Amino acid sequence: MFFCIIVQYSNAQSSFTILPLGVYGGSDESNLSAYLLAPRDSQNYICLDAGTIYDGLKAAHSKGFIKKNEADFFKENIKAYLISHGHLDHVAGMIINSPNDVKKNIYALPFCIDILKTKYFTWTSWANFANEGEQPALKKYTYNYLDTSKETLIENTSLFVKPFLLSHSAPGKSTAFLIRNNDDYFLYFGDTGDDAIEQSNNLKIVWNAVAPLLPAKKLKGISIECSYPDEQNDKQLFGHLKPDLLFKNLKELENLAGKNSLQNFPVIIAHIKPDGDNETLIHEELEKENTLNVKLIFPKQGEKINL
Repeated sequence: MFFCIIVQYSNAQSSFTILPLGVYGGSDESNLSAYLLAPRDSQNYICLDAGTIYDGLKAAHSKGFIKKNEADFFKENIKAYLISHGHLDHVAGMIINSPNDVKKNIYALPFCIDILKTKYFTWTSWANFANEGEQPALKKYTYNYLDTSKETLIENTSLFVKPFLLSHSAPGKSTAFLIRNNDDYFLYFGDTGDDAIEQSNNLKIVWNAVAPLLPAKKLKGISIECSYPDEQNDKQLFGHLKPDLLFKNLKELENLAGKNSLQNFPVIIAHIKPDGDNETLIHEELEKENTLNVKLIFPKQGEKINL
């Protein structure tokens, strides 16, 4: 038996509100990876990656999921950015909209901040709206260097984050963010390849860290990428996952957390590359291969998910 949810998923005892501003991994510049997240009953959101901002807010407003106009919500309710890596489909919305933004923090691992500082917020690519890098630094955004060894409070929210390093087409890097709200957690993955293909143990480290949270019912959901259908050759994945690799990894997590620990567990499927029939194939393959009986959630731009 499998569960496939393609509309808003709601949990009556939810701990987090997630508002997807962009859900795809390419081909549609108006709908690229960006997820707002806030504690339940809070309007203080963090932005997990920022490929698309304004088009996502317009979609959320038109569907009734936010009441404020887009410009005010953008300035007042998005309190910080957490950026997993420096690829354009994860940062373009933040960069393009930076002239109209207000002072905020950017949280990321050092490798990612270095990309923002030397490739994007420069006076050759764009104005430097950050507090470091090419001068003059306009200091609208403040870089906050995350450390994989500790948890960090996200200022202007009640949320904490612990980062994990991921491999994304080695030697490329990315990040997973474990977000804590009181005693509840949500795990967000930036782009990631499979450990065996990437010749790393980064995913194994993440699974070992979060496995104890499952039997304790403290992990409320995961957002993880599935960019290609199974027909994609492993050598052509470019640091991404496909359905069989995704379930291979979820089975590793279940082995650590205990049998049936993932039954009905919410898994948001992110970063689908919607070229051709990819999206349909990925949906079908995930449904067919879902022997773990997780709740598959296919997010829609501008539609809230409560976990």
